Formats: sequence, C-alpha cells, structure tokens
Amino acid sequence: MAIEPYSDSKAEEGGITAEQKAIRSSSSSLTDREAFLSSFTAEDDRRIMRKVDKRFLLLIGMMYILKNIDYTNAATVKVLQVGQPRNIMVELNMTADQYNWVQSIYFISYIVFEVPSNLMLKRMTPRIWQSRIIGSWGIVLACHAAVRNKEGLYACRFFLGMMEAGMFPGLAAQLAGWYRSDEMGKPIMWMFGFQNCSGVIGSIIAYGISYMNGMCGMSAWQWVYLLEGIYTILFSVVVFFVLPDYPKSPRSSKWLTPREQEYLELRLTENAPRTDDPAFKKSEVLDSLKDPRTYAFCLSQILMNLGGYGLQWQLPTVTTNLGFAGLPRNQLLNIPPAAASVLSIIFAGWFLSRAYLTRPEFAMFICAGAFAFFLVLCFDVPRTATYIACIFGTMFYSVYFIPFWAWRSASLKGSTGAAFTLAFQSCIGQVGGVVGPQLFQSKYAHNGYKTSFAICAGTIGASWLANCWTWYLTRKNENDIQKVRKLRIKANKEGGVFTGEDVKL
Repeated sequence: MAIEPYSDSKAEEGGITAEQKAIRSSSSSLTDREAFLSSFTAEDDRRIMRKVDKRFLLLIGMMYILKNIDYTNAATVKVLQVGQPRNIMVELNMTADQYNWVQSIYFISYIVFEVPSNLMLKRMTPRIWQSRIIGSWGIVLACHAAVRNKEGLYACRFFLGMMEAGMFPGLAAQLAGWYRSDEMGKPIMWMFGFQNCSGVIGSIIAYGISYMNGMCGMSAWQWVYLLEGIYTILFSVVVFFVLPDYPKSPRSSKWLTPREQEYLELRLTENAPRTDDPAFKKSEVLDSLKDPRTYAFCLSQILMNLGGYGLQWQLPTVTTNLGFAGLPRNQLLNIPPAAASVLSIIFAGWFLSRAYLTRPEFAMFICAGAFAFFLVLCFDVPRTATYIACIFGTMFYSVYFIPFWAWRSASLKGSTGAAFTLAFQSCIGQVGGVVGPQLFQSKYAHNGYKTSFAICAGTIGASWLANCWTWYLTRKNENDIQKVRKLRIKANKEGGVFTGEDVKL
C-alpha cells in the first residue's frame, strides 16, 4: 500500500514540522510503506514502543485506578461502621433500596454525557480534556463529604457521572492511534489490572480511614470522600503535564524523532486514527451507526455488565454478611477477589500477545467461566463456597474485558469514528451499571439474594450467546489479525519488522 502524499497546508494544520514533511515526501515518492517499514529492525521497533509504553502505561493505569476507587467507594462506605450511628445510611436516613440508587444515578449521567464528552477529545486534545475530566470529578467527589441528606448524595452522584464521562473511551480512542489492534491487549491489561488493584487499595484505604471516624466532627465515610477527592484533584495536574496527545502532535517531538513519529503511524492499519484527522467527521459517525458490529458489541457488553456490576456492587455486603471478620476487618475480605483479578489480567495480556487464540475465542472461554461461578451464587452452599464463587466470579468478569476491548478496537474507523463508537458503546454498556444495583433490592434479601444472582447468571449466559453473534460478524477480520500477529512475531524473532500486506477492515 503506497503512502499518499500530504499537502503543505494539511501538514501545517496537523502541527507537522518541515523535517516531518520531508520524511513523508521521501517515504511516499521514493519508497512505499513496506520499504519504509523495512528500514527498521526488530530492536528499533522495541526501542520505539518502549518509549511509548513509558509515556502511557503507568499513567493510564494510575488514571484508571483512581476512577475505579472513586466510583466504587459508594459500595465501600456503605459497610463502614455498619449498624452504628456514624454509618452513611443512618446519618442520611436512607434504606438499602434508596442507597442502591446512589450507583444507578451515577451511571445514568455517565450514559447521557459519554458521547458528547468523547467527541470533544480531538478538538481539545487528550491531555487537556483528560486533565479536565479528572480535576472536575475530584472536586465533585470531595463535595460528597458535605451532603446532609439523600437528595444531596443523589445530586453529587449525578454530577460525578457527568464529570467522569468520556475518560475510558477517550483513552481507548487515543491509544488506537499509538498501538495496533493486535497490541491493544497490553495497554488494556494495564488499565484493567490497575483498576482491579483499586479493590485492594480501596479496601485498605477504607480500613485505615475507618479509624478516623469522629475526627474533626466528621464520620469515616466523609473522610473517605474528602481525602480521595483532594488526591484526585492533585493528580489531574500530573495528567496535564505528562499525558501525550498523538504521535505527530508538537509535544510528541520532545521525546520522539520525526522518523520515529512517522514509523508509529505507518505501522498502524489503514483504518486507525491519525494525528491529522479532522476534529469531527460526520460520515464516520453515520458509518458507525449503520454498522451491525456496533450493536453486537453493545449487546455483548451490556449483558455482561448487568451481571458483573451487580456482583461488584453487592460484593462488600456479601463478604461482610458471610461473617468471616468483624468491623472494620470486613473490608479486607474484598482483597482476594481483587488480587485474583489482577493476576488473571496479567496472564490474559500475555496470552493475547502470543495469538494462540483469536480474541473472540478467548473472550468466550472467559465468559463461560464467569457463568459457572455466578451459578454457584444462586444456590445454598457453604459460606466458603460462596466466598470462592465471589472471588472467581469477580475474576472472570474482570478479565473478560482484556480480549473484549482489544477485539473491539479492530473495527474502529478514523478519529471521529473511534471516539464516537467507543463512547456510544460504553454508554450503552453502562446501562448494566444502572440496572445491576437495582437487582439487589431488599425484597430479595430473604434468601441471600439468590434470585438476584440468578438474574446476573442469566445475563452472563446471554452475553455468551451475544458474543457468538459478534464473533460471526467479525470472524474474517479476527482471523486476519491473528494471522498477521503471528507473522509479526515471526519477523520480530528474525530481527526484522513485518512489512507484508496488513489487515484491511
């Protein structure tokens, strides 16, 4: 595939230097794409990607761990000082069913503002927009400490969802312009690995802060929100100064040579986002809405999230009610599910990189595992078996999204298409976050929420069927990706870079 020449005006709009234009000119007129890529060795490729990894992986992991701690702390603080006057439900005079709306309202606003937020990403640049997202949600999170009734808490949760909207799909859309689809398992692994570390860290934080109960006249749950909010605000400053934009953005030239910048974009498939893509392209939005794969992925995600979000929301309550530990050590029971998830996510990232299976095949094995352990929660079993099912149910649900999002990234088209499609899918998928907590109403408590878990298991089983449909729609593309990935591994072992015909959408 030959490289199309770029006009000077287009290059200037994308912030491209004269040296970069010269490289483009020579690589398009004197050689083709394959010849340019073949001038790089396997060591060159590893060196360049190490630079990219150092700029992204730890930072996006920290961004995602903060997000997960900050939105799941509603479930954590629910069992802080449970049964005591300083418990959040007692102080705000809320029933269990009313408290379930705390999480549902968060996801409602998240859904409403997800697409508009993500469409601002290209226009504002990822660095500016992501730092705005994190800083504004940190302010709202700190404000949770000041609420005095359930209406105030509901309002804070609505604004928290509004401020957080666009963070994950924004990162995923940006990463699609730096990493190939067959490499996306790596950054996704870092995001979701850190996300599940939040279960460990969040529980430890809550355990420690529980001893601050009553300090300065504030309850422990108020200290949780205030301290986590302040830290989030401070971290937004780090994101502003550290997060890169795109391979050929002016700021990237500070740590990449023009030749490296050119390489990073030319190695991507033809449908991947590019630095000089327009800020908005209506045709890419319409193409996404007409594509049946968009709705197949949405269906797979929403069904999986219905079960997974339900368990995540109820997990602190379930582990506390098992009676293995009293207050405040009950918080520590949430660590094993999170630790198991992190280890399995690391394995999934490595396994994906080897291309032993296609992404949909791997995702369906994981989905089947989640279904099996959710079924255990539907029956009367010893409390140890229930706890083991919680650990492995959480683990399989968490690891499912490593192959899933890598799979999803393969059929994105352009910057606008990637931003819109990922945000649209994410907002539809988050409907599971609205409905999941509502499955655990007090009327189902009499049998240990067996009915609720049966519904969760049913939706995960249905997700497996939806994955079959999605696999059918993407089978040719996924087989091609697996084939090219194996060829790239082979070329790398031989000390070169794969320059043959790439995957075409």
